[in-house]
Formats: sequence, C-alpha cells, structure tokens
Amino acid sequence: MINEILTSLINWIESVITHLGPWGVALLMAIESCNIPLPSEAILPFAGYLVTKGVFSIHTAAIFGAIGCVLGSIPSYYLGYFGGRKFIEKYGKYFLISKHDLEIADKWVDKYGDWSFFICRMLPVVRTFISLPAGILRARKRTFFTFTFIGSLVWSYVLVWVGVKVGENTEALKHIWHKFDAVIIIICLILGIIYIYHHIKNLKNS
Repeated sequence: MINEILTSLINWIESVITHLGPWGVALLMAIESCNIPLPSEAILPFAGYLVTKGVFSIHTAAIFGAIGCVLGSIPSYYLGYFGGRKFIEKYGKYFLISKHDLEIADKWVDKYGDWSFFICRMLPVVRTFISLPAGILRARKRTFFTFTFIGSLVWSYVLVWVGVKVGENTEALKHIWHKFDAVIIIICLILGIIYIYHHIKNLKNS
C-alpha cells in the first residue's frame, strides 16, 4: 500500500511538471518549502529528465526551482515571525517540527549567522523547515530571502543535473529501468520512515 502511495506521489509530481512546465517545478518546490515533506529529490531530477527532452533548459529548471523555494518560504517565515516561538512550540507538532528541531536551527544560526540560511538550503530535511526559525528569530528579510534563493539555486542545479545525466543515459538504463523505479520507491520509503520516526521521537521528548 505504501509503495502504491509513493508511486502515485511520484506520478503526480511528474504530471504537474509535464503540464505546467517550469511553473510546475516552482509550485512543487513552493509546497516543499511550506514545511510539507514533498521531496525535492523527486521533483528536480524529473525536471532534469525533461531538460534532455528539450522541454526547457537546465537553467530554467534550476531557477524556477529556486523561485519556488522563495515563494514557499514566505508564508512559513511569517508564520514564525508573527506566531513566535511559543506558537511553534505549541503547534509545531502539526508540521512535524519539534523543540529539538528549533534548537538545531538555533545552533546553526548562532554558529554561522545569516550564512546558516544559505547552508541549510542545501541540506536535506533541514531545508524544509528552516524558514520557521528564521521568522521566529526575526532574520532580516532581504538577507534571508536572498540566501534562500542562492542556496536553493545551488541545490536545484545539483538535482536537475542528476536528472539530466539519467535522461542522457535512458537507453543504457532501459533494461534496468523498472528495477531503478523500485529502488527510488524504496529509498523514498526509507527516508520517509526515518524522517517521520525522527520527528515523532523528538515530539515525544519535547
């Protein structure tokens, strides 16, 4: 059943990008940046695959991916900005965000300052919820959104490039394509379970 759900999710991602093009990439990346665990690891490589089909360029795919991250970060940032730490500590569990997550984000900000927003945008999982702590800490908007765009652009280029390489070798991979699909589903399943388990565990300890 879980495999069917993940397969449906991947098919939906592919359908959105196929029909909406670059704006589909932006929309899906915006959803991810709104603290919804929609994996960019599934979104951007497919966009890269479409690059090899001439649907759009690698630069367009990466730039729209970064634009989506910025757009999705806006409501998340202001939720933290106006809601404050107490609001997030009370209701963060509904976003799978625990006090432990906030503490990790605080440490990043304390250690690296504004550069933490740039770095975190290139890290799995952390990149999804970093906007909330940024809002809570009242990070300077122009700096935060600038680093969000630049960090997300780097992340987008890397994952789109992966999709491009897969697309360029489709024929060579064709005989193992179904196995490759299965591997993707298994990896997504494992990462999803680890992500949810990690956050539920932290929520219980909060």
